[in-house]
Amino acid sequence: MLKDIDTLTIAVPKGRVLEEIIPLFDTMSLSFFDNPFKSRKLIFKTSNPKIRIILLRPQDVATYVTSGVADLGISGLDVLEEMNTTNLFHLLDLHIGKCKMVVAASSDYDYDAIVKSGSRICVASKYTNIATNFFNSKRVHVDMIKLYGSMELAPILKLSEVIVDLVSTGQTIKANNLKICEDIMNISSFLISNQFAYKFKNKLIINFMKQLEHNIL
Repeated sequence: MLKDIDTLTIAVPKGRVLEEIIPLFDTMSLSFFDNPFKSRKLIFKTSNPKIRIILLRPQDVATYVTSGVADLGISGLDVLEEMNTTNLFHLLDLHIGKCKMVVAASSDYDYDAIVKSGSRICVASKYTNIATNFFNSKRVHVDMIKLYGSMELAPILKLSEVIVDLVSTGQTIKANNLKICEDIMNISSFLISNQFAYKFKNKLIINFMKQLEHNIL
């Protein structure tokens, strides 16, 4: 990385956050040379010769930044909390990719009574660490089931009693006759950096961060 001391490699997630970050980049006069939605490339040159962007699955961004392959990354708080990335700097809340992490259950499930009684709860989630820590803070023991999609099916088909998942509008929850029992945290995407890059590329990173921050505000 030291040989690239004057350049920044930024890991950006594909999908919804990419759609939201491009307008922010535009306000900084930072653009992709190739259309990231049409190109099969994963590494992109930009209008700034000192900045290149790599496109990744959202779950992989923090890993690339932690390893030092990328200097900066844009990652959702859900991923950061699930991975427990205490070795990364959370530099800036970009206020994009907003949603909530919630506990949801069938509409007839008496969640409050179960939690109050301290009964054991079966929980299905992709975010097993977040869910476990949340219920541990309530002194509720959980049996965790790891799922990767179609989370709403779990309580419907009695695989679990509740789920912990992300919601934006809550319409999918309602459409499947479920209810939101409790909010766990608000989620948005953060600009992150590893410690090595922040030390040796500090001026570049601070300048980039200030430009982003200015256009967010």
